[in-house]
Amino acid sequence: MKNSKKNKLFWAVIGVSLTMAAHTDAYGQMRKKATITDEKILKELVAKVEHNFDSLSFHKELIEGMGTSNPKLIAYYDKWMKTHPNNANIPFALGEAYENEESPKAKTYLLKAVDINPKFTEAWGGLWIDAERWGDNKLALDYLKKAVDSDPSNPNYAFYYASSFSNIDMEKYKVLSQDVAKKFNTSERGAQALYWLAVRSSGDDYKESVFKQLKTQFDPQKFGWSSSGMNAYFDLLVGQMRFAEAKSLATEMLAKTEQDGWKEKEQNAVQLIQYKTALEKGNQAQALTLLDQIKVSKYAPLYRMLPIYKADILVSQGKGAAAYEQLLAFYAKNPSNELRAKIAAVAGKIGKDRYDQDIMQFIIGNAVPAAGFELKNYEGGTTKLDDLKGKVVLLTYWFPGCGPCRGEFPHFQAVVDKFTTDQLSYVGINIVPEQNDYVLPFMKSTKYSFYPLEEKEGRVKGNLDNRGAAPVNFLLDKQGRIIFSNFRTDQNNEDELELMIKEALKI
Repeated sequence: MKNSKKNKLFWAVIGVSLTMAAHTDAYGQMRKKATITDEKILKELVAKVEHNFDSLSFHKELIEGMGTSNPKLIAYYDKWMKTHPNNANIPFALGEAYENEESPKAKTYLLKAVDINPKFTEAWGGLWIDAERWGDNKLALDYLKKAVDSDPSNPNYAFYYASSFSNIDMEKYKVLSQDVAKKFNTSERGAQALYWLAVRSSGDDYKESVFKQLKTQFDPQKFGWSSSGMNAYFDLLVGQMRFAEAKSLATEMLAKTEQDGWKEKEQNAVQLIQYKTALEKGNQAQALTLLDQIKVSKYAPLYRMLPIYKADILVSQGKGAAAYEQLLAFYAKNPSNELRAKIAAVAGKIGKDRYDQDIMQFIIGNAVPAAGFELKNYEGGTTKLDDLKGKVVLLTYWFPGCGPCRGEFPHFQAVVDKFTTDQLSYVGINIVPEQNDYVLPFMKSTKYSFYPLEEKEGRVKGNLDNRGAAPVNFLLDKQGRIIFSNFRTDQNNEDELELMIKEALKI
């Protein structure tokens, strides 16, 4: 992920499949920037700042040159804040540097900046993100509103303010998102507002209406978020088996964007149309061949639909046992209530009255002992993986600055609350110990129930390796074996996590 304010703001609110820290390398480890040691150069940088305290670029050069941990740098800023008490740019420059590093030190300086200048939009924005890292969502929303009020023409903060209501007040979220789309109808933020409104909303009819609005109001050829929205719209059409409409959309988007992904989607839609036609003509063998030819990412909804389509064909061919085995194998890695219902239906047709036990056998067959660990907890001691045996373990890698982690936590909590502490241990490993000061306040403010542990640099993680990324999730059974991994939870699939935990409890 690029080290930029724009990207940092994006990840502060939005959860996606996987992200790294805003200021980390590809493996999520904090980057160490080289500082300048030449005293002559440093004096020149100091002189530039003192010549123009309002130049944030000069401040940035100096701060990056000396490094934020340099006591001399802090001494300079302490002096300047005293000699120029009415210049908000001085504390803001240092506060922004700390905030960019996701450091708890940011708050003090950003508060100084807005105290001097209550209309300092970017300072309010920095305080918003910082408050989320402390877990104070109420204060974060207040800061975000101040950023919006200080600059109503800024589409960034208008979008994020609307988005903040998606888990608080859905009706208000809808109204505010539509307002953003209307007011900023030439901005990517307007398109982004409609994209997330469609994705987060329930009800296929409403989703489709927003996708259509997005396509009409924001040309997918010009707006990246509109183009992304059409991918989600395609998945919606396919999920409703409206294959011809999905094909038309893919063909239109391929002509407009010339993106290879749309070429693949168009081909998949063509094959799905042919599959449906083959079924109508009673040619099950051809229909099955067509399904086998479809190439799709495991993260696409179609990936989970294909096994069900194939099972129906195999059953119609009198190959119910084969359908049953394929469904069990797929379910063991990709459980869902829809798939479980299909397994039960096929089991009934072939006289299998112990399908629940068969599911367990397949899940256990994929289970592998998790690599052990012993990590510091935030109570002054250490916790071993062996200490958690006897309970199912939901393990997530996170850090306070991780927006997608914070976005996933409410959905985890909604599921975790359905189980007792005797059944389930919920554990979060903070992969950025530099942010330790945030952890306990975050836990206290949010009231999330996961037990936080501190990552140890250089630890050999074995098959519990997150490769430095967050969020990365694992589910372990009571014997300490990994049974599910590489999953994400949002408003659309909380039931799948609940199902995974229930399956784990049976083992």
